[in-house]
Amino acid sequence: MLPTDWLSPAQCFGYLAFVLGVSCFLQTDDRRFKWFMAGECLAYVVHFALLGNPTAVVSSLISMTRSLLSLRTRSPWVAVAVVAANIGFGLAIAEKPSDWLPLTASCLGTIALFTLQGVPMRLLMLCGTGLWVANNVIVGSIGGTALEIVIAAINLTTIARMLRAPG
Repeated sequence: MLPTDWLSPAQCFGYLAFVLGVSCFLQTDDRRFKWFMAGECLAYVVHFALLGNPTAVVSSLISMTRSLLSLRTRSPWVAVAVVAANIGFGLAIAEKPSDWLPLTASCLGTIALFTLQGVPMRLLMLCGTGLWVANNVIVGSIGGTALEIVIAAINLTTIARMLRAPG
């Protein structure tokens, strides 16, 4: 994919992921955060499928499922199963070290969504964001790269808002 193909279907789904991801990280309510994240992941599935990045597709599918599961349970066993799925799919389809970037980001997100809440959850998600930035630059994802950079800034702003909030 040439980076100059700004309006290709693949990039358009990246832009949709951008809108949903920005909306996600603006949320201070954890449930709304998780719903928007599921939507972002679905857009990412299509985006990365069109870009031909199978590990990012798998990671996004697992992340979407994880986000939806985390709305219903905080079971550590579910978290372990999701992390194991990431690792298993990675072992099956990863061909180069950079293929592990989205899979590792998904593992961090799983730990964050199932074991943490509030600011700590968002801090661990921020670590995963850094891995997604690297992945998106490598695969030529315009919307995805912009999304993750903006998400990092918005997430930091939301964390600051939460830290300043009374209570």
